[in-house]
Amino acid sequence: MSLATRNGTGSVDAPVNPPTVVRQRRVRPGLLGLAVLLIALGGLGAAFAVTSVRATGSYLAVARPVEVGREISAADLITVQVAGGQGLRPVPAGRLDEVVGKRAAVALVPGTLLTLGQITADPLLGPGQQQIALGLKTAQVPARELHPGDKVLLVSTPDNNANGDAAAAGTRFSATVIDMVSPANDNKVLYLALLTRDVPAVVALAAQQRLAVVLTEAA
Repeated sequence: MSLATRNGTGSVDAPVNPPTVVRQRRVRPGLLGLAVLLIALGGLGAAFAVTSVRATGSYLAVARPVEVGREISAADLITVQVAGGQGLRPVPAGRLDEVVGKRAAVALVPGTLLTLGQITADPLLGPGQQQIALGLKTAQVPARELHPGDKVLLVSTPDNNANGDAAAAGTRFSATVIDMVSPANDNKVLYLALLTRDVPAVVALAAQQRLAVVLTEAA
């Protein structure tokens, strides 16, 4: 670039500023690798989330309350679709036939998934036990409803028609509730698991209406 002087002596070359050089930042290989790793992990996380959502299955859920010890029917269950619920280990809907007819090992609550730990094939009658049925008045039952698995005591009451000592009353028999039915006449039919040796005495006392039922342990 040339400039003219005032006295006309000619042009003089003016100094030229050197070009500005922009220094490029040096990318560290470690940071670059970390960025690539984070991107890859993000992609894997998204793929896993999509897979989990899509991994749906049909499982059995409880449709209505089922008491402890009661046989499970098909009407007690419903089929539901669950996404990503494999960790809960519910019973697949395809195993419905294996579940129906078994007993509830715990109280089954509506709206919950059914698991194999909640059902059992074992009968409520244990070794050396027999089942009996007692017809009782509502006032003779210690609770509005007795449930399968409840523990009760059958206590003999005094015989008012006998002249003997009333102190002989009070004999106790341990039993387990299998079921209870409430007929239309407001009476109760109590099905009990009782030791075989106690059955004759309890049947005789029941015929004389000399039994009181005491709830000792709720299921």
